Amino acid sequence: MNPTEPDTSPETAAPSAAVDMKLEVIVLPVADVDRAKQFYDSLGWRLDGERVDGNFRSLQYTPPGSGCSVQFGRQVTLAEPGSAQGTHLIVTDIEAARRDLVSRGVDASEVFHCESGYACRFPGNDEPVPGPHPERGTYGSFVSFSDPDGNSWILQEITQRFPGRVQGGTAFGSPADLAQALERAAAAYQDLEKRNTQEDPNWAQWYASYLAQEQSGEKQTS
Repeated sequence: MNPTEPDTSPETAAPSAAVDMKLEVIVLPVADVDRAKQFYDSLGWRLDGERVDGNFRSLQYTPPGSGCSVQFGRQVTLAEPGSAQGTHLIVTDIEAARRDLVSRGVDASEVFHCESGYACRFPGNDEPVPGPHPERGTYGSFVSFSDPDGNSWILQEITQRFPGRVQGGTAFGSPADLAQALERAAAAYQDLEKRNTQEDPNWAQWYASYLAQEQSGEKQTS
């Protein structure tokens, strides 16, 4: 190869754009499959299917509005039961989400936040502070609970993504999430109308831009 020419062999060529890899399933280690099934049924999660083949048994559940599912069963993992820790579930209203868990008989923690940052939701860091984040800052309010084996879950309230955290199309996990987003957009639009003293004839485009920017973490339309 001429030393003045760039090396474009497969080993040295610049990497192409990353291939999409969507997280689809998290495996939970459990000791008692029937007990775990009863628990995740009680959460109201969708049972996608159950497969039994000899001693092998696998069940898959999907939380409402989630693009990722969980699987557990017999002969699906060598991990110690209860060793799946700190798996996050994202909600837009932390207090409503906790009320739903409690109504289903789940021993959920009280809502809490961190004195600073976000690390208190993990063991070995600062102690959590009772109550939601004082400014109800996005990413800042939490609830924790565990399944019967001790696999732990964390609810985290996110109402607006940090910049760069979401790419591609705007999507909502459920009608409730969309309704809450529309309420936030309506409040922002009312503020805009007060400043402009008239209705924007392109209000539909304004709403669409607002919702897309909120989810992507971009600067909001003003």
